[in-house]
Amino acid sequence: MTTLTTAPPPAPAQPSAKRSHAAALSLRKKARASRALVLPALFFSIVLTQIPFLVTIYFSFLNWNQLRPAEIAFAGFQNYAVVFTGPDFFPSLMATVVITGSSVVLSLVFGLFFAVLLDRKFMGQGLARTLMITPFLVMPAAAALIWKWSMLDVNVGMVNVGLNFIGLPSIAWNTDFPALTIIMMLTWQYTPFMMLILFAGLQSQSREVLEAASVDGAGPFRTFQWMTLPHLRQYIEIATLLGSIMLLQAFDPIAIMTKGTGGTKTLSYLLYERAFIGLDVGQAAAFGVVTVIVTIAVATIALRTLFKVFMNGSER
Repeated sequence: MTTLTTAPPPAPAQPSAKRSHAAALSLRKKARASRALVLPALFFSIVLTQIPFLVTIYFSFLNWNQLRPAEIAFAGFQNYAVVFTGPDFFPSLMATVVITGSSVVLSLVFGLFFAVLLDRKFMGQGLARTLMITPFLVMPAAAALIWKWSMLDVNVGMVNVGLNFIGLPSIAWNTDFPALTIIMMLTWQYTPFMMLILFAGLQSQSREVLEAASVDGAGPFRTFQWMTLPHLRQYIEIATLLGSIMLLQAFDPIAIMTKGTGGTKTLSYLLYERAFIGLDVGQAAAFGVVTVIVTIAVATIALRTLFKVFMNGSER
């Protein structure tokens, strides 16, 4: 006599498996909710930046001068040929490099100097920090007006008053030294930005290590050279990269103080000149596209370097 055997019923699902499945569903819901919250901002950013840029690219292929608004024709790459073969682009690129590089280096040096001073304990330290940050909070147009009239005016500027006080003649800074004038103003405005980043680096340095170096007989200069500066390397790189990206866009000081004369016609001012003075929409759009490409290239290199700084900072 044979007996029939039946398969045992399936084991019920384990509670841990149910919990992991529920956790996965919860994570997916949270991810969808996060994307839903980001989508409006992403859509707004695309509408605000990419659509105008596409329109600019379209305009760059047109022969369109607002002095002759009815004569609009397709120009192909003619406007881009004017950009690279004309006499304005490469001098403007060089002016941008000189003004940006000089302003970044000077702002970094002065920012490091003031950061070291403010890292010490003294009466009124909080007030001094607030006053040192103030130039960076001033609007660029207002700062340019202050420097043009209150600081560097040939008759009543405070710099010339100081020169006259020590027996030196007045200097027409805006006309005789336009590039130096722009560099001075940008250095004054961006030194607080560099100072804040470097001051944060100084605050993060271990006080116990500094005290140990002092006990071992290391003087302040050797301690700064061999301990503080290596510690600030990451912060110096970050300040340099971010400052360069911001200073590449400087326009207000040049438009207000020098009008692009004397080697101060940067790419941003050249674009303004072609669009609103020359009224050539096609060429202005071509200059704008090339300027955006140059800026994106610089920003990409800067951001990649910045990413390496964050990734490799612990190894340095």
